[in-house]
Amino acid sequence: MMINGRRVKGAVDQETRCKHYDSLQDRIAIKFPCCQEYFPCYQCHKEHGCGGREIWLRTEFHQKAILCGSCKKEMSIQSYICSQSECPKCQVSFNPGCKWHHHLYFDI
Repeated sequence: MMINGRRVKGAVDQETRCKHYDSLQDRIAIKFPCCQEYFPCYQCHKEHGCGGREIWLRTEFHQKAILCGSCKKEMSIQSYICSQSECPKCQVSFNPGCKWHHHLYFDI
């Protein structure tokens, strides 16, 4: 699916929800460093992407690698991590439980 000129892979809705994470607050996609493609979650990446296990290093947290599924803003990893589970542009809520999975994506 194309969202604001960016391809988000896997079966996603208009706000980047997938079959694995589909609450109203599950509305981000993450660019994976191994393939530079956006996916809603690590499971979608495993099923529809390269399946690599690379994570973003702390030195790369300035990279734009998070996409808000609501307003389509692309933000840096650092901005997302510091966002208090809210989009800095449109103020929609992100799932606060995602912080428990940060280790799957980021060098935390």
